[in-house]
Amino acid sequence: MTTARGEKGRLGEELAARHLTARGYLILARNFRVACGEIDIVAEDRGTLVFVEVKTRCGLEFGGPAEALTSRKRRQISRAALTYLSQRQLLSAPARFDVVTVLLVKGAEPRVELIANAFDLALPA
Repeated sequence: MTTARGEKGRLGEELAARHLTARGYLILARNFRVACGEIDIVAEDRGTLVFVEVKTRCGLEFGGPAEALTSRKRRQISRAALTYLSQRQLLSAPARFDVVTVLLVKGAEPRVELIANAFDLALPA
């Protein structure tokens, strides 16, 4: 990852965390990494564990931020979430997957949007 992409990603994740906190989410972990993937933010929202993927873009030339969430990425996030739950003996806890999109356009305020319950658990067939 280039430095510019890394900075954009970190800024997007920071804006997403602030957005979630403002909506009452409790941030439990950031950048949870395991061999099978990474979860940008793990949070709790009214008793439900929430695995949050943050997608940040600097323009719409290649589509909106949410369009970058491929089926492969959903499978990676799902496997990482199951690892998180298993490690903490929380496999029966209520959980969901949210996406926060961040659009950074030069000269404009960042646009941050939450897509709650954005996708279901995705594992290979």
